[in-house]
Amino acid sequence: MTKVLVTGGTGFIGSNLTRALVEQGFEVKVFDNNFRGKSSNLNGILEEIEVVEGDIRNYEDVQRAVNGIETVFHLAYINGTEYFYSRPRLVLDVGVRGQLNMIDAAEDAGVKNFIYASSSEVYQVPPQIPTPEEVPLSIPSVSNPRYSYGGGKIISELMLLHYADSTRMRRIIFRPHNVYGPNMGLEHVVPQIIKKMYLATNGFCKAEAEITIQGMGDETRAFCYVDDAVRGIMITAEKGANGDILHVGKDDEISIRSLIRTIAEICNVKVNINSGPLAEGGTNRRCPDITRLRKLGYIPQVDLNQGLSRTVTWYKNYYKENTPTK
Repeated sequence: MTKVLVTGGTGFIGSNLTRALVEQGFEVKVFDNNFRGKSSNLNGILEEIEVVEGDIRNYEDVQRAVNGIETVFHLAYINGTEYFYSRPRLVLDVGVRGQLNMIDAAEDAGVKNFIYASSSEVYQVPPQIPTPEEVPLSIPSVSNPRYSYGGGKIISELMLLHYADSTRMRRIIFRPHNVYGPNMGLEHVVPQIIKKMYLATNGFCKAEAEITIQGMGDETRAFCYVDDAVRGIMITAEKGANGDILHVGKDDEISIRSLIRTIAEICNVKVNINSGPLAEGGTNRRCPDITRLRKLGYIPQVDLNQGLSRTVTWYKNYYKENTPTK
């Protein structure tokens, strides 16, 4: 049985990936310090996996996690836009030091496959929509702490492709685009919209909501439900070639304003949208070209309405239990 390691395995994508790997019969080890994730995300499979708690910035912890592993899925990072602005040192430390530790430990342990989770943030303002993998990566301004995240991802991609020994380890990069779903955290656009509606309707007791958003709402994204993202990651690991870079996501672009109205319809709420200032460093459009992954057999299966309905149901229950209304 192939033994795999998922770093960041108690987080949103990591825990869903771990469950899928267990279902496929892999022997799975999870490495995390639960900064943003939590072990309860793995309830139901905890007896079937090995969980190693540790800090990816500590080389001894990483060595302990990588020992005996054939394939690494390296997802550990500090996500959530608020952290990019408020804690850029931590974001870079976990991202860059963590990548260096992971590569060194993986090579020392004889790991055969290293699958790295990068991000759509490496593009910032993409020069082409839908965006193929070969367009230039960019950091518009090193003065803006937001780019601690995207900059760390670019550095980590370079390290995997040019610092890691290509003759000893198969190295693959995937760039996920706007993955969403139940229990994804609170710092992302979909749960934030649901929360705004929850509060504006006093726990969905009223049929009309007035909310204020960042920007005009004309900004677009292509949202990918987590189950589809996990399938894409697993196809990447199974069929990708050494040195490949692959987008994981969907290529259905939607404006934030339309996203809000779709969520409102699911919640049976009439919504009035007020525009507010857009955070500096945001991106107007983002939509991946997923041709490369499609050629490997990837077919997204969950449409936006279906995925949002599942996500809304989860967050309505969460906010009811954890967020008081007026």
